[in-house]
Amino acid sequence: MKSIVVALIHLFPLGVHIQAQQYPYPPDERGYIVRVGEAVPEFELNCTDGSVYSRQSLLGTAYVLQFTASWCGVCRKEMPHLEREVWQRYRGEHFLLLGVDLDETPEKVRAFAKQMGITYPIAPDPGGDLFYKIAAPKSGVTRNVVVDQTGEIVFLTRLFQEEEFEAMKSIIAKLVD
Repeated sequence: MKSIVVALIHLFPLGVHIQAQQYPYPPDERGYIVRVGEAVPEFELNCTDGSVYSRQSLLGTAYVLQFTASWCGVCRKEMPHLEREVWQRYRGEHFLLLGVDLDETPEKVRAFAKQMGITYPIAPDPGGDLFYKIAAPKSGVTRNVVVDQTGEIVFLTRLFQEEEFEAMKSIIAKLVD
């Protein structure tokens, strides 16, 4: 028993070091482990419509990564606003709204998008591969990451709050005008 305790004591600092390497920052009060002004982490998303997007392919385009899930009530409340006030208004060759569905199957994601009536592309995020590069585990899914044409994060939202949503729309307008 004593040898197990000694081994755990020696391994604990290693675990802390591994976590520090995985996340450059401790989670902020909203669970983000990225910060405004940083490059968005590398990703590749395979959307339910067959399109594929990556950090590299989106250079030159302003975009929003909209993290969501079918079981998320706040996401369901926000999505019609994103469709109408963001996607329908700013969609085009210089802007993309990209749904990122946390850890659900492609079939479930397709059904969810249809049920919600969204027309913007949406991709499954198996195992939360991209989500957990953006936010800490168990920090909540409803969030938007606004990225400029250079791949830099310029705005972060959490939950669906009117004032923050309006600020996000203002940032997007400046990026695409």
